Amino acid sequence: MADSGTGNRRGNMGISRRRMLNGGTALGAYFLLPHAARAQHQGHDHSAMGLDPGPIVQAAAASMDQPLLEPEVRRSVDGVLNTTLSCRYAYKDIGGQRLYLRSYEGTSHGPTLRMKPGETLKIRLSNDFPPNRDVLPQNMALPHQFNNTNFHFHGAHCSPSGIADNVMRSMAPGKKYDIEIALPKDHTSGTYWYHPHHHGGADVQIASGMAGAIIVEGDFAGVPEITNAKERVMMMSQVVFDAFGMIENFSTLFPETATRFLAINGQRRPTITMRPGEVQRWRLVGSQYQDDFFLELEKHNLNVIAFDGIPLRSMQELKTLLFAPGQRADILIQAGAPGTYEFRALPYDQGHPSPVGPLARLVVSGDPLPMKLPAALPKPPFEDVKDSEITGRRTVTFSATSPEADAAGHWQEFSFLVDGKSFNPNRIDQRVKLGAVEEWTIVNTHVHDDHVFHIHTNPFQVTQVNGQRQPDLLWRDSVIVPRKGGSVVFRSRFLDYTGIYMLHCHMMNHEEMGMMQTVEVYKD
Repeated sequence: MADSGTGNRRGNMGISRRRMLNGGTALGAYFLLPHAARAQHQGHDHSAMGLDPGPIVQAAAASMDQPLLEPEVRRSVDGVLNTTLSCRYAYKDIGGQRLYLRSYEGTSHGPTLRMKPGETLKIRLSNDFPPNRDVLPQNMALPHQFNNTNFHFHGAHCSPSGIADNVMRSMAPGKKYDIEIALPKDHTSGTYWYHPHHHGGADVQIASGMAGAIIVEGDFAGVPEITNAKERVMMMSQVVFDAFGMIENFSTLFPETATRFLAINGQRRPTITMRPGEVQRWRLVGSQYQDDFFLELEKHNLNVIAFDGIPLRSMQELKTLLFAPGQRADILIQAGAPGTYEFRALPYDQGHPSPVGPLARLVVSGDPLPMKLPAALPKPPFEDVKDSEITGRRTVTFSATSPEADAAGHWQEFSFLVDGKSFNPNRIDQRVKLGAVEEWTIVNTHVHDDHVFHIHTNPFQVTQVNGQRQPDLLWRDSVIVPRKGGSVVFRSRFLDYTGIYMLHCHMMNHEEMGMMQTVEVYKD
């Protein structure tokens, strides 16, 4: 009997110990869940595990319809914008979800940087992420080491070398790095942006909200209809996360339909207020990590005055706007009659359905504020590239391989290629002589997806899409290349800067999985 009693006591102690261990594991996982998921567990009796976490108190965060908030603004002083940026994890309340994501400065998006042509951007970047949990893979084209980072001034005409806009730099966790980017005095004024570009982790970081606007001031200085309009900076994004409210695995991003909802400046369906007749300038920044947005503002025109930081020769009055990752659009909105209007993403087939849903609400109310749209725009900053200037031509082909059941495949079954090759940072793919003026044809043989061609340092003028001459001859730095043999032809002047930089698809899943090449501009 004594032995039997001892056995029972040991058995009870074992059960109690297991309860305690299981209770600790469950409680740890519980606090990692988004609060929407935790709410489903609040009726459970955790005291039965031997633990009582006590009442859980959560601040009531409004998920939608709050006034649009814009990022902090940092400005240049005496020709220099001198600032710091901290890369670190932060809790973010977005759309009713409590997320734990990588960030700049612990905020939903980084600060807006405002400077002028001819000025210098100086940043002390602190990588405060924890150490990477993985080693470098043999195949460098695959996603890896999500906590390495660097800094890219997207769209800038500046040096790609040294400590300037050099996306070949690797900024490891636990260290600080200096960045110094000098803009030429004749740099175009307009809307640009910055984001990480370290191959392996850039996709995860941008999807987390690591992006910010850069405003190069001075465009439309002689157009009061534009300069008198209130400006709004809008970082457009797709919100994505796993069951723990995090992004720690590439499979969180790669199902092409992974997006949970859309946001502007880290807010789900914020409210923008205007008075009837008022004109506002909306600086849209395509910081979404993967998909096109097909934009519409209910019962209003989208009056575009600039694309990709480059002013247009005339205003475009659009009902809808196809807006790709990496692109920017400066649009004038003239408020109509009092009421509430949806700014939204409509359905669009980019090979898979693009995300849809509300982006913001426009509330028009109050006394009328009669304002005018500009009757004309100033002369654009670039001259058309003439036939007589062309010094060379080349073709670049985007392609991909995928499993037979494309929609069901794991991301490791896919590959995204440029000229039949996956990205290799140690290989130079395109060599261009400084001063060359070239015509490039970008072909997309991928059956399933459109792609977004982007090249660093020098903008380009689009002359043809799918063989059709483009009447507006827009200057861009990012352009959609249609699938199934679609093509884009552009012309570009390779001016001022030698060095190595990138061309790639700005659908970041595709870039991260190999759709990128190096470009070297050299001088004899």
